[in-house]
Amino acid sequence: MNEALTLLSFGPEGWGDEIAWGVVVTVCLAIVTLPFGLFLGFLIALAKKSSEPSLRLAANIYTTLFRGLPELLTLFLVYFGLQIAIQVLLKMAGFDFYFEVNSFVAGVIALSFVFSSYASEAFLSAFRGIPQGQYEGGYALGLSKGKTLRLVVLPQLIRLALPALGNSWLVLLKDTSLVSVVGLSDVMRQSGIAARVTKEPFMFFGIACLIYLVLAMISSTGLVRIERWSKRGDTAR
Repeated sequence: MNEALTLLSFGPEGWGDEIAWGVVVTVCLAIVTLPFGLFLGFLIALAKKSSEPSLRLAANIYTTLFRGLPELLTLFLVYFGLQIAIQVLLKMAGFDFYFEVNSFVAGVIALSFVFSSYASEAFLSAFRGIPQGQYEGGYALGLSKGKTLRLVVLPQLIRLALPALGNSWLVLLKDTSLVSVVGLSDVMRQSGIAARVTKEPFMFFGIACLIYLVLAMISSTGLVRIERWSKRGDTAR
């Protein structure tokens, strides 16, 4: 018991500092990815409900691609493919030096693609749940299409899409563990290093399990409160 506490302690003899930093990196990666994924997913949903066939086709190809590919493969394509593409562009421009993509940035890009493909379906289902009369009411009040979308449709859209987006957030939180394979010092990577060095894989991977469970429970509590807040008008009525 004392040996386990020593290994988990903070300081030169323990791995508490490294694992705590891994938690910070994991949470930051998920939080930074979220707004990009939401914004991109919203744009994809708008494209899917557009009257322009080419936009609908492009959006459907996008969601089919990133929902069909394994998340790890998407990460590899972004991490290595983006690096190769930038290197080729630099050589074409006459610059001869090595460029390496940051693993955190690659993780944000890859996870944003995956998250947005699922978020777009949540937004699209929410769009279908809003009656056409809501749009017509906004136009009747003299609102433009943009103002109707922002002032009338968007508040209802968020409330309807929130349960599905909450599930996607929990999936995103778990998918951050994949970025450890490209060198990001998240919870999984730090736990793996500690397990190899100390020869205590069960203990450190068990700690990683507990950390992800705690993050999921905190997220679930927050999502319940946000959903309750979004429905405060229904409760009042």
